[in-house]
Amino acid sequence: MGKKEKTIGRVVLDTNILVSALLFKGGLARIVDLWKKGKIIPVLSRETFAEFEAVLEYPKFSLTRQEIKVLIEEELLPYFEVIEITDDVEGICRDTNDDKFIACAVSASADFIVTGDKDLLYMGKYKSVEIISASVLLKMF
Repeated sequence: MGKKEKTIGRVVLDTNILVSALLFKGGLARIVDLWKKGKIIPVLSRETFAEFEAVLEYPKFSLTRQEIKVLIEEELLPYFEVIEITDDVEGICRDTNDDKFIACAVSASADFIVTGDKDLLYMGKYKSVEIISASVLLKMF
C-alpha cells in the first residue's frame, strides 16, 4: 500500500527562506517542491512581496531584471496565494520589521510562519499561527 501524501495548509515563508529555497540548491530547495506539488499553500501579502522583490535586487545575487521577472512569474505567482492584510499588526515582534509576516499569516489564517529569524522564532506562536524553522517544516514531510 502507498503511503498517503501529507499536506498542510497555508504557510508564510519569510524572505530569507524564500530566497534560499529559490536561489540555492541546498536543503531548502525542497520547499519549492512542496509548493509546486501542492503540499503547502504559500501566502504572500503586498508588503512581504515587496521585501522579497527588493532582496532579489541585491548585488550579491547578480540577478538581471529578466531573471527576477522569470522567478516571480514562473516560480512564485502560479503557486502563491496573494492576500490583503486585514489584521493590522504592529509592535508584536521584537524586530518590528518582521510584523509584516505576522500580519500576513494572521490575515491569511495561515497555519505556519517558516523562518530562520531569531526574533520570530523566539515568539514560537502568535494567536493560532505557529512560528517554525525550515527544518521543522521539512521534517513534517
